[in-house]
Amino acid sequence: MLAEQRLSELRFGHVMPDATIHTLGRVLETCGPVLYRVSLPNGKTILAHLSKPLADQNAAFSLDDELLLELTPYDFDTARILGRAS
Repeated sequence: MLAEQRLSELRFGHVMPDATIHTLGRVLETCGPVLYRVSLPNGKTILAHLSKPLADQNAAFSLDDELLLELTPYDFDTARILGRAS
């Protein structure tokens, strides 16, 4: 039963099977209320969106703000913004 539940979670995306990747990024452009174009340390430009808690707080970031980002191992073109880098 436990194996079936785990398979169901993986199939429907309730649990991420692999670890996420955390990195820093710098805001290049605001694309909407929750969407930003961000530059990674390796020079790549990606699209990043606010995490649910940040969106609920109506967080906003300015150009050149340094952010903490979360990427999945499956998609390196989009990221979730976790907050400002400390």
